[in-house]
Amino acid sequence: MKTIKQTLLTGWHLMRWVRMILGVFFLVLAVRQQDSFIGLAAAFLLLTAITNVGCCGAGGCGVPLQKKTDSQPEVINFEEVKKQGDGR
Repeated sequence: MKTIKQTLLTGWHLMRWVRMILGVFFLVLAVRQQDSFIGLAAAFLLLTAITNVGCCGAGGCGVPLQKKTDSQPEVINFEEVKKQGDGR
């Protein structure tokens, strides 16, 4: 399990930065317009950015990285199946 410090300081990818910037923007907008709905949206975006969670939990919507393997692909041998007579 990651510590809180590791979660806050590591893993800052593009979408996490976008959520943070939008959250700050909406927070400023909510304060200036005194709008609680925009404030809730800002709180949601800031919370997801700070805690690095998304729509399905931490990394839930990310595509797992594929590891390169230097091994050769498995060779598949095919066997021809011939049709026999009708048997009548």
